[in-house]
Amino acid sequence: MKIAFPTEVNLGLDSLVFEHFGSANFFVIVDSESEIMDVILNQDLNHQHGQCQPLKAIGGREIDAVVVGGIGGTAMTKLKKSGKTVFKAVKGTVKDNLVLLKEGKLSEFMPFDMCGGHGVDGECGHH
Repeated sequence: MKIAFPTEVNLGLDSLVFEHFGSANFFVIVDSESEIMDVILNQDLNHQHGQCQPLKAIGGREIDAVVVGGIGGTAMTKLKKSGKTVFKAVKGTVKDNLVLLKEGKLSEFMPFDMCGGHGVDGECGHH
């Protein structure tokens, strides 16, 4: 399975998983079986709030799932419609979350988990 992990900085598997899908600077994409990793820049970073294009953000790369701390409804809906599973990350690194995903310990995002907007400090209140 190929998994995209949004991150703010590029430290490979040691990158912290970012809290907001559309605002992440990078995506660390990992094949869970081979653990081959690729890092790409967010190709949709400057979108307007609520207008995230998640497949554009990951540069059209083939993925099966996303593991992220927070995600808005538009991005979530588009990912789900394209057959991607979205898992809720725990605070920690890509490597930490990859281990938990392989162990079946990460839950899928539910509608009540999604970000509804961002305050002055950039937080959505769900994290």
